[in-house]
Amino acid sequence: MGRKRLITDSYPVVKRREGPAGHCKGELAPELGEEPQPPSEEQAELELLRQFDLTWEYGPCTGITRLQRWHRAQQMGLDPPPQVCQVLKSHPGDPRFQYSLWHLYPL
Repeated sequence: MGRKRLITDSYPVVKRREGPAGHCKGELAPELGEEPQPPSEEQAELELLRQFDLTWEYGPCTGITRLQRWHRAQQMGLDPPPQVCQVLKSHPGDPRFQYSLWHLYPL
């Protein structure tokens, strides 16, 4: 009785070539003559707010606005970033800024 066969025995072994130095598998090469665009101020602000949503030390963020969450964290002495409050106050009516990442999901 020989060795127990594995499912992988039926597939040929494929050796992968090494890519050029500094090449990342998931990264697209920029077009020739095209400079990478820095993120806009709005994109940077939205990323700051996303990071605030993902930081659980300030408590849950479902069911309340980001500003309410910021004030609650401030009252509890958790020292939320003041930049978050400034961004929220500079965009008072924009739901992209006021509501957390999960505001569209039911509780």
